[in-house]
Amino acid sequence: MARIVMKFGGTSVANLERIRHVASLVAEEAKGGNEVAVVVSAMSGETNRLVALVDELDADTPEQGHRLGGAIEDEYDSIVASGEQVTSGLLAIALRRRGLKARSWLGWQIPLKTDMAHSKARIAEIESSAIGPSLSEGNIAVVAGFQGVNDTGRISTLGRGGSDTSAVALAVALKADRCDIYTDVDGIYTTDPRIAKDARRLNRIAFEEMLELASLGAKVLQTRSVELAMNNNLPIRVLTSMSEAGDHNPGTLVCHEDETMEERVVSGVAYSRDEAQITLLRLKDKPGMVAKVCKAMADANVSVDMIVQGISRSDNAANLTFTVGKRDLDNALAALEKAQGEIGFEALKSDSDVTKVSVVGIGMRSHTGVAQTMFEALADKGINVEVIATSEIKISVLIDAEYTELAVRALHNAFELHEAPPLKVSAP
Repeated sequence: MARIVMKFGGTSVANLERIRHVASLVAEEAKGGNEVAVVVSAMSGETNRLVALVDELDADTPEQGHRLGGAIEDEYDSIVASGEQVTSGLLAIALRRRGLKARSWLGWQIPLKTDMAHSKARIAEIESSAIGPSLSEGNIAVVAGFQGVNDTGRISTLGRGGSDTSAVALAVALKADRCDIYTDVDGIYTTDPRIAKDARRLNRIAFEEMLELASLGAKVLQTRSVELAMNNNLPIRVLTSMSEAGDHNPGTLVCHEDETMEERVVSGVAYSRDEAQITLLRLKDKPGMVAKVCKAMADANVSVDMIVQGISRSDNAANLTFTVGKRDLDNALAALEKAQGEIGFEALKSDSDVTKVSVVGIGMRSHTGVAQTMFEALADKGINVEVIATSEIKISVLIDAEYTELAVRALHNAFELHEAPPLKVSAP
């Protein structure tokens, strides 16, 4: 008998029909003799509806609203958390109608304790002294995801995508054998199947690879949830909620690299259109100037990603290019213009019509030639690379957004990701 945490996102519980279907999947798992906890998101579109209600009230008194400034964030959390509360209760009823013992758990009832950062809280602790024994007694726990409670007793939310994080955190706290994340896709693919029709579903992928892919634009798993699973060596299985109970539904297992079994250099190609490029022209070429730029970005709460500096030794000036999230571009430009005199650059320009394309694979640690293959594939298609960033298991490039799909397909073909890799064979 295993202890399993199952998580269902908004599309999986979009309406009563889908909730009934989820109940059949949960019942199948429970009838197999496993202890089951379920984490659910709000019904599809519900969180957006609730946020819109808050925003409409904010618009009535704009000088007093400032929700993001903290004035009413505690009430905002109380409102948007109600979507998951409704779903958890409905699923618990659907399970009881099937003759199963089930009850809903809200974040504060567990309790799932968080810090004080409303609307973007981080999990501090999950107590399992109540929910654990309940599972052992054969009860199915249906947990409202995305939410917890802070030290003042107020409801707090974990930010968009927080249901994945709360599911993995709950699995860790319950010492579960695995956390199953049910989505509207049947696993992790070598790239976006909408772009590369021959993209292949991976049977297994290493934590590190999944973390890179998630941070580079792959939308299947939330980055915080992968990091938490990796730190606690908790296997995650990504699979579809659209299959029928009892159907073969293997999904993709995210696990330690020693368990991946497949020998491959590159596992996937990811892309992100949420990028903007900023170039500072003729920045003073002396120590500390890049630090000043980064400080200006940090003070504006803007994260800097890729960065490259072209140095001219003749006149002690340099051009500095870096990327930020597209939604942060206006704040970044305003902060740089304000600090222009202190930083010391002559002009700046920006471009939001760019895309970051990346190849990821743990095999890059021990294989050479990955960069050559990548840049040759892009050059053969006439795609110019503007910025490059690397890590131990990834290479990312910034290109003109016009060539996004062409670049993804070219790299997918260059690394032969449409073909299944050979299995590892251990020596006798």
